[in-house]
Amino acid sequence: MNAMISQTTASAQCCAHQLASAGRPARASQAISSSAGVPSTSVRGGRATFAPKRAKSLRAHDGRINHAAVTVEAQNTIAPKDLRVEDIKCMDIKDITAPVKSDMDVMNQNLLNIVGERHPMLMAAAEQIFGAGGKKLRPMLIFLVSHGTAQLGGLTELTPQHRSLAEITEMIHTASLVHDDVLDECDTRRGSVTVHSKFGTRLAVLAGDYLFAQSSWFLANLDNLEVIKLISKVIADFANGEIAQASSLFDCDVTLETYMDKSFYKTASLIAASCRSAAVFSGMEEEVKQDMFNYGKHLGLAFQVVDDILDFTQTEEQLGKPQGQDMASGNLTCPIIFAMQKNPALRELIESEFQEEGSLEEALQMVYEAGGIESAMALAREEGQKALDSLHRLPEGKYKDSLVSMVGYVLQRIY
Repeated sequence: MNAMISQTTASAQCCAHQLASAGRPARASQAISSSAGVPSTSVRGGRATFAPKRAKSLRAHDGRINHAAVTVEAQNTIAPKDLRVEDIKCMDIKDITAPVKSDMDVMNQNLLNIVGERHPMLMAAAEQIFGAGGKKLRPMLIFLVSHGTAQLGGLTELTPQHRSLAEITEMIHTASLVHDDVLDECDTRRGSVTVHSKFGTRLAVLAGDYLFAQSSWFLANLDNLEVIKLISKVIADFANGEIAQASSLFDCDVTLETYMDKSFYKTASLIAASCRSAAVFSGMEEEVKQDMFNYGKHLGLAFQVVDDILDFTQTEEQLGKPQGQDMASGNLTCPIIFAMQKNPALRELIESEFQEEGSLEEALQMVYEAGGIESAMALAREEGQKALDSLHRLPEGKYKDSLVSMVGYVLQRIY
């Protein structure tokens, strides 16, 4: 199995070299009109030589909310193909965040104040939660989309609603993590001790509940029905995702479509709804709002697929948990689903719930040998490409550059 891991790692490193050698996103001062039917590009220079296999297209999560719902992606007649994931120059997350660093700094302080000023007993927990080394990717994306769409709409600065939206999103995400750690009995997250292991389950549950409550109150005060419906639906999606996962453990009949549905509910829903909401507060037309929803959705799905790949490719030290823990617990992710399609014997091992000694290790090797990792990588790149295709209406500049680079950042983790 070590030889198989080394072979996969070597192949991935080759892909990483090709990804990193492509052209750097270029900047331009003038946006291309969406009505012209000509896609814009943020990448120039040489093209990488590899051509990843396309995974089967999956149905879109478009019917978000009654009249404020986004329309079906297939109806989008502009489908730019000149901006490719192979062309993205990998950037450090600090460089990606740089255009909105001042926005992030203000938000971070506001989040501490929201929890600590009213309930000092939660201040220590708040510092543990919001200062636990997380990159806060979701609010960063909101600020980037907010600036990009504001620039498109002729706004000179962000609205207070844009900034509140970033805080709301991070509170919802953090509350879900705190509760997840209680349910999963996790002792560490992001390399730091979890709230429930340091302060106890009671305080952790209270902190999570308080963050959910505060986010709901802030959301109501945004006074925008479309955004209220979008973000409120996310909390229901969280529950749907957890229930779907818990009810399908060791279920070898799970399909790729079901897996993607669950991944949308658990990961992509919040990112998609938040990106669309940022466009709402910039006064964008439906086409742009739809694009931003699709960007967040496909970026979120790519993120989740990559996370599931890392469960196989990273070491126990890197993961902070045993390798293959998803499979061991019966959570059948896309590398496993792809592998089962090619090797029926894997299904038998999973249905046995790995009762026999060495059966888990044998199953992990089957996933490698059946090409489950490579197929999952292709799926992640497909979702990343769909995210890129959704940025064609945004004006060129540092905000779009960072949104493009975020796709590369998500994908480069698998290398």
